[in-house]
Amino acid sequence: MRRFRIARQHLSRPSIPSRETLSVWRADFTSSLVVFLVAVPLCVGVAVASGVPAELGLVTGIVGGLFTGLLPGSSLQVSGPAAGLTVLVYEAVQEYGLGTLGALVLIAGALQLAMGALRLGRWFRAISVAVVQGMLAGIGLVLIAGQLYALVDARPPGNGPANLGGLPDLAMDTLGSDTALAALAVGAGTIALLVLWPKWQRAARVLPAPLVAVALATVVVFVLDMPVARVEVAGLLEVIQPPGGADFARLTEAGAVAGALGTVLAFTLIASAESLFSAAAVDRLHDGPKTDYDKELMAQGAGNTVCGLLGALPMTAVIVRSAANVHAGARTKASRVLHGVWLLIFAAAFPAALGVVPLAALAGVLVHAGVKLLPVKQWRPLWREHRGEAVVLAATAVAIVATNMFEGVLLGLLMAVAKSAWETSHVHLEIVGLDEPAGHGEPAVLGPRRPIRVRALGNATFLRLPKLLDQLEALPKDREVQLDLTGLRHLDHACAAALGAWEEQRRGPGGTARQEAPSVTP
Repeated sequence: MRRFRIARQHLSRPSIPSRETLSVWRADFTSSLVVFLVAVPLCVGVAVASGVPAELGLVTGIVGGLFTGLLPGSSLQVSGPAAGLTVLVYEAVQEYGLGTLGALVLIAGALQLAMGALRLGRWFRAISVAVVQGMLAGIGLVLIAGQLYALVDARPPGNGPANLGGLPDLAMDTLGSDTALAALAVGAGTIALLVLWPKWQRAARVLPAPLVAVALATVVVFVLDMPVARVEVAGLLEVIQPPGGADFARLTEAGAVAGALGTVLAFTLIASAESLFSAAAVDRLHDGPKTDYDKELMAQGAGNTVCGLLGALPMTAVIVRSAANVHAGARTKASRVLHGVWLLIFAAAFPAALGVVPLAALAGVLVHAGVKLLPVKQWRPLWREHRGEAVVLAATAVAIVATNMFEGVLLGLLMAVAKSAWETSHVHLEIVGLDEPAGHGEPAVLGPRRPIRVRALGNATFLRLPKLLDQLEALPKDREVQLDLTGLRHLDHACAAALGAWEEQRRGPGGTARQEAPSVTP
């Protein structure tokens, strides 16, 4: 009877009121429109800056909404092409060709799926914050340097150092060209509006700054008929090129394997780290269900696999669109799925609308995005409180600008590991009996004084070995030394071997030494 009552109570529970359901759908619907308006200029701008057709950026945004948006992981995070991978995509396209981009993205997506299945998503939270900030700063610097050329309708000369070195000539060429000055005015006006519009908080909550800036720049260029370059567009079906066997074969040619492998690893690690760091940031913005990092990594991998099959740009979860989604009041994943629907309708029904957008306006959006990647406000307190972290950040950024994304991030990770190893490998020697006067106390075996007792404390690693040996070798040669290693929490092989050699040397003719109770043996 009791079971029957419980069942009756369960069946009689009221369903969610229709008014509340309508409220949730209304919030998701309006949020999807906001995200769509933010995503359009960013998808197109990232594609153009990456050296690929503008439509491929929209394809990635559509996949991020309609496909990745349906998968579990993070409920409010929005995926699409990201400025953080712009430099890497551009270099890959220049090196291997547009046809191989899909192959690279497909392999990276498969690796993300494997890492998510192996439950490695949570380990991305162990990456040094300084390396991540340095990575973003390096990306920002390279992005700014490249987009300054697009800001005046010029073509960048090449990689980061070449772009930076060509800026003085670019300035001189711009001053002597009316067309370049017109494009600069459009781009500078776009940046100014991006900076000033958020200060009008009431308007910014209704219309996002990137949409307003690009729309206004487009209207001004159209009305004044300014001689500036515009986005070149075609239909979605024309630009979708699934990778074939020849594209995969091109990556395995002699001399290309190492570079292709590095590019794939960079795609995988950077896209995964950026997505999961974005997920952590988005979780702090709302009170809803939190991210399952392994499922989110698999969702990103599945999305990149589809993007690779379509020959599109790689995707990541993007904090700009995700924050806009949360701030617009999104309640469920329906908002990000709907934003993909609006992108598909826009790209399929109104592709010509992109043909009136000036490239200088999109360059202004990306220059502004690049500046926001620079940790300007965080640098001073970081240098004051954690100088080693600041050095890792700066070195990572400089290395990315000087070399490429993969080598720069790898150098940053190595520096972070070396810094952590140095900071944790503290070893301290407690020396007792060194100042005891001759003839005091009980006579020792080889002299009138008691032996010197040396007790090692901490972690003895090869990083501290020079200092450790200097202290031991400075002890008097005519005194017996008792070395106690029981206070060591860790003794690596290099230190154990060096201490053994020191002991043998002290036991030689004219020297004494005795090691007591080593805690770890080599």
